[in-house]
Amino acid sequence: MSQVRPLRSADIPAVAELFQRTFRKGDAPAPPTLEAYLRELYLDAPVCDPEIASLVHVVSEGDISGFVGVNVLPMSHSSRKLRAAICGSLMVDPRANDPMAGARLLRTFLSGPQDISFSETANALSTQMWTKLRGAALPQYSLDWLRVIRPSAFMLDLASRRLGAAELLAPLARGLDGILRRRMRSDVLHWTGVPEASTGKGGLTVTEIDQAAFATLIAPLTRQFALQPEWSGQQLAYLLAEASRKPDYGETVFASACAASGAPVGAFLYHVRPGRIARVLQVLALPGQAGPVLDALIGHATQRGAAGLRGRTQPALLAAMLGRRIAFTQPAATVVHSRDEALMNALLNGAGFFNGLAGEHWNRLAGWPFD
Repeated sequence: MSQVRPLRSADIPAVAELFQRTFRKGDAPAPPTLEAYLRELYLDAPVCDPEIASLVHVVSEGDISGFVGVNVLPMSHSSRKLRAAICGSLMVDPRANDPMAGARLLRTFLSGPQDISFSETANALSTQMWTKLRGAALPQYSLDWLRVIRPSAFMLDLASRRLGAAELLAPLARGLDGILRRRMRSDVLHWTGVPEASTGKGGLTVTEIDQAAFATLIAPLTRQFALQPEWSGQQLAYLLAEASRKPDYGETVFASACAASGAPVGAFLYHVRPGRIARVLQVLALPGQAGPVLDALIGHATQRGAAGLRGRTQPALLAAMLGRRIAFTQPAATVVHSRDEALMNALLNGAGFFNGLAGEHWNRLAGWPFD
């Protein structure tokens, strides 16, 4: 008879093979680098807790047919200390022919000792399972946002993900973007790009900083949230170091955005490669400063040669995004579950800090080649 139990070190090779088939779509065996990282991420990292463990689904023969990766996130709500659990990689081997394996894994995970459970990568089926188990989808946290900067390079980057040969057209795209952006009026916002003459708006001074300086800005720039992270120094250093190691996305940029007085009113973390769509992992802004901080980010990425920007929404940023020619898509849902009604209401009302560093996309399962 099948069972769900905590992940063990001996399970990692089988979990790596399952991950390879499910998410990397590879026929080749899982590389040793992937095995090593899954062991670190789900067993040894400072964001692991043996009381809130990753889980495997084991069939009667002893084979692993499913897995859910779990990391912990210390949080606070109105000075109350909490343990949140982030549900990452949820996968089931279709060859096991067990349609209930995913539901068993999720039910066991949600019945754990954590105060609140999250995922920011739930597909339609997973979202349905969460809601059936008294979880909820969070629409304001479930959108990806897109801002075009260089229209030809933007479209070429999208095409190159399906057709690698499209990258050969990069010189043509650069030339065409030069023509198009010179023709754009600098005093008008455009859906199709950022004018070449644009100097950026917001009245803020953007300074590139290091990982340690960025870490010091997180607490003061998230203090306004009723439900907020409470990382230890070791945990935050680990998250930021991992977020910096995404060579598939390009160079890591940590930056502060300061008012004329020199006081920081925002910060952002993104990955950029000239001519490609930059990946925004985190935007932080004080209340009332989301618009200028977004303008500063767009302006900085434009100077860095980005074709566009892509990131994940938070409710605190959404209103400012609506007036800045930003488009939205919904590739996955952010879902939450808690037995505490006050915690559920905080997130349903947009009063929680989640996604980005307080989520899943900081880890190297996205952005690292694992060759």
